[in-house]
Amino acid sequence: MRIVKTAATDAEIQACSEVILTLRPHILPERLLPQIREMQQEGYHLLYLPADEDPSKVAAIAGYRHKHNLHTGRFIYIDDLATHPLFRAQGYASLLLYHIREIAREEGLTVVQLDSGHNLWPAHRLYHEQGFYISAHHFTQII
Repeated sequence: MRIVKTAATDAEIQACSEVILTLRPHILPERLLPQIREMQQEGYHLLYLPADEDPSKVAAIAGYRHKHNLHTGRFIYIDDLATHPLFRAQGYASLLLYHIREIAREEGLTVVQLDSGHNLWPAHRLYHEQGFYISAHHFTQII
C-alpha cells in the first residue's frame, strides 16, 4: 500500500533530491536543501512517495503551499510535481494529486491550482484526467 510521506528531515529532503532535480535541473544540487528549508519556513510542504519495489528510493514528489488572493480566496498551490522517469505512468503522481485535494477538502478549501510548462503534454493529460482545467495563461518577465 502506498503511503504519502512528508519530507521533514534533511535526510528525507535529500532522498527527494533526484526527483526534484529532474523537474528543476537549473538548481545546483548543493543549494537544494537550503532552498527547501527556507521555503518550508515560508509554508512550503514537500510530500513524497517511496518506490513500491524499493522503499529506499523516492518515486515521486509534490511540493505545495497555501495561498490567498482576491481571485479565488484561500487555496492550495502546487509548486512542484514530478515522478522519477523510472516510475512514470504507475499512478504515483495521481496519488499525490489526490492526497493534496484531500488536504484541501479537510481544510474547507475548494480550489487547488498549479502551473505547467506549455510543452509538458504527458503532465497536461494527467491534470485533465484528474479534473484540472486550463484557467489562465501565466506570464513571466525576467528583469
